[in-house]
Amino acid sequence: MSSPKAGLPIHTTTTSKPSTRRVSLELDPYASPAEYYGKSHGPRKVAKSRTYSAVSPPASPRSPHPPYDPQPYNKRHSSASRVLTKHSEQHDPALDQAHVGGYKVSGRRSSHDAQGNAPRRFLINVEQTLMDLLAREDTDHNIQITIEDSGPKTIPLGTAASGGYRRFDVRGTYMLSNLLQELTLAKKYGRKQIVLDEARLNENPVNRMARLIKDQFWPNLTRRIDGSNIFQVAKDPKDWTKDPRPRIYVPRGAPEQYEYYKRVAAEHPDMRLDVQWLAEDPGNDEYVRDLNAAPGLLAIEMERIEDTHDGKPNFRGLPFVVPGGRFNELYGWDSYMETLGLLVNGREDLCEAMVRHFCFCIRHYGKILNANRSYYLCRSQPPFLTDMALRVYDHIKHKPDSLEFLRRALLAAIKDYYSTWMSHPRYDPVSGLSRYVPGGLGVPPETEATHFVHILTPYAKKHNMTFNEFVDAYNYGHVFEPDLDQYFLHDRSVRESGHDTSYRLEKVSAHLATVDLNSLLYKIECDIGRTIRAFFGDSLTIPPEWHVKGHSTIETSSNWDRRATKRRKIMEKLMWDEEKGMFFDYNTVKKEQTGYESATTFWAMWAGAATPKQANMMVQKALPKLEVHGGLVSGSEESRGPVGINRPNRQWDYPFGWAPQQILAWTSLIRYGFEEEAQRLAYRWIYMCTKAFVDFNGVVVEKYDVTRQIDPHKVTAEYGNQGSDFKGVATEGFGWVNASYVYGLQIVNAHMKRALGAVTTWDTFKKMTEAADAEEAADVLKKANEHDKSVGKVHVAEHVRYTALPHSHEDQVAHKAMHGSEERKEHHGPGETKAAHL
Repeated sequence: MSSPKAGLPIHTTTTSKPSTRRVSLELDPYASPAEYYGKSHGPRKVAKSRTYSAVSPPASPRSPHPPYDPQPYNKRHSSASRVLTKHSEQHDPALDQAHVGGYKVSGRRSSHDAQGNAPRRFLINVEQTLMDLLAREDTDHNIQITIEDSGPKTIPLGTAASGGYRRFDVRGTYMLSNLLQELTLAKKYGRKQIVLDEARLNENPVNRMARLIKDQFWPNLTRRIDGSNIFQVAKDPKDWTKDPRPRIYVPRGAPEQYEYYKRVAAEHPDMRLDVQWLAEDPGNDEYVRDLNAAPGLLAIEMERIEDTHDGKPNFRGLPFVVPGGRFNELYGWDSYMETLGLLVNGREDLCEAMVRHFCFCIRHYGKILNANRSYYLCRSQPPFLTDMALRVYDHIKHKPDSLEFLRRALLAAIKDYYSTWMSHPRYDPVSGLSRYVPGGLGVPPETEATHFVHILTPYAKKHNMTFNEFVDAYNYGHVFEPDLDQYFLHDRSVRESGHDTSYRLEKVSAHLATVDLNSLLYKIECDIGRTIRAFFGDSLTIPPEWHVKGHSTIETSSNWDRRATKRRKIMEKLMWDEEKGMFFDYNTVKKEQTGYESATTFWAMWAGAATPKQANMMVQKALPKLEVHGGLVSGSEESRGPVGINRPNRQWDYPFGWAPQQILAWTSLIRYGFEEEAQRLAYRWIYMCTKAFVDFNGVVVEKYDVTRQIDPHKVTAEYGNQGSDFKGVATEGFGWVNASYVYGLQIVNAHMKRALGAVTTWDTFKKMTEAADAEEAADVLKKANEHDKSVGKVHVAEHVRYTALPHSHEDQVAHKAMHGSEERKEHHGPGETKAAHL
């Protein structure tokens, strides 16, 4: 098959006057798509100028001529180059020493592709090559090239150095899928022909995925809400009303936003933007239910910018990152997890903005919302605000207003703690623990239209009503079904927990004081106490807008320290199982532990609520039950129980693994000194993500089946898998998986990164390192025995023999961590360690 010839000219046109503008031919081969195919692509049209002449002028300090400028040089020597090309078969030795313009010129023309150590580049006709590639390789016609396709797995491409004539075969699923991705991106940016670096095709997959997350996925997941895009983002695919239209609700405490959006609506009547005031008490159950007839977006934080041309106040929405490409709302704990990755990638601006959004939500809506839609006004999500704010502060503390940022976040967290998590109905005064118990009436409206059909249809038949008639009657209390009330109470609770759905929580969630929630609240209590003491002189004044009725207007650290101590003791008494070495959820109605083995047990370690002894027992007993091929599974198979047609699998149960569970487990293990275990779990997760990325066209998804070794991204339970449905190239990944990947790469060591780049399984890597250690140990023993023979039999301890050899400091630390783990685990408390900042 012939390769398409490039339509780009071999030479660029030059004017008689030498150009003063220098054109760089060395665009970073790993530049972001916007740079590579966008504004910086133009100069690469002359990338073939290396073939104008086989000569590179010497960089001699004795040369009387100015530094080499490619454009005037090519102009001066183009005739000589053509002569050399034309007469290469009739070489004139005199030309070997010829000087043209002061430069010494070689007489022999090089091959088209003779570039020395220069990396290979391809000259590609985008549209034609894309068509040929898909026709050859995409045998299942899903616009992806994966290991499941049965094509020849090779395609010839013309090299840029030969003007597209000399061809080179690109082979293998990984390189071909990368080619498909690059061509898709080039087409998106309007490119007809491109010069493509081979480095983008055979790039180390770990580096490629991390680069795409930083340069492509985060920008494509970034949103803002203001007049420039309100028409698009306010639309709701879950709006099942007869007249879906863009609508935004503005809290009473933000009149400037109300006026702004009213002006936008007036200036653009074709949008049909409906701007509404929100009630003073936006969390009232009946009020939120009634809003379901006209659902809308909830306003979040904005910043004042330059006034309009007619002097009216103007605003711009602060940016935030959404979980996946189909979302436009600010989500709760997704944002925290994304922050961990964004900080690794230097995006403190986005993280700071998201903290400000959460402060706005707590001040005006009373809580951090599940997401900023009207039907979420009664529902929160797992609270991470203090840890999130402290991490962001640590990156922006050099800024003059950073302390005010921290103070505002602390005030918001205190209000959220009192009004949401320590108030009825979430707080259980008998146990002293908290539960996920959001408000709400009737059927949750944000689900798919058919989601509850199997639940509600029998009740509709019982009351001799149509489905829609029964839903309306039930929502407004015209019919009474206590069993259905309990079902939706627990259903809303599961959704607030973030773990929707799981047999751990199903039909019982609102009664459970979960390990995850109470660990988070313990962490909040510790964070608030330490922050007040360290940053605010042990006295924080609560302004009226942040004050919760019934609580003090002055907060001191001692009160928060006592709260944390009390909660830890209750958790130890009611949730800890010494024999099983795990923390379990506590049923506040039955007054007993559930016994469901879940990865949330490690949240107690993440928060520091576990003692060192408990942490050691969890690593010995809980970790083996939950560690599988791809990292941590959400819960054990035994606890989940059998599944089948009448009992389908739930997505937060075995065999599925989620990024938040991995991240918090890694951090918890590092906190207590179990760095080896943390690195192993991180390696397993990163390997699994990388393997799917390599074999399946760059896929990055919401969750994985961590027990599958071939195609872990193929998850069909319940809601399917976000991030797997794309054509040609994945452009967003999924928020918290993106974060887990770059965050996990901070935990594994350099040796592990190299093995991950070669897509090496953990078991293979372990065998390789053990073999190397064994060979090294044998060598040490041999030297020791030889020494013993010369000086007499002397016992040398293993660690002494090891450190006597010239190893790197990193290797010595790793060895000590491996062989001194038991002593460390027994005595190391939850204090600061090498990676406590993680």
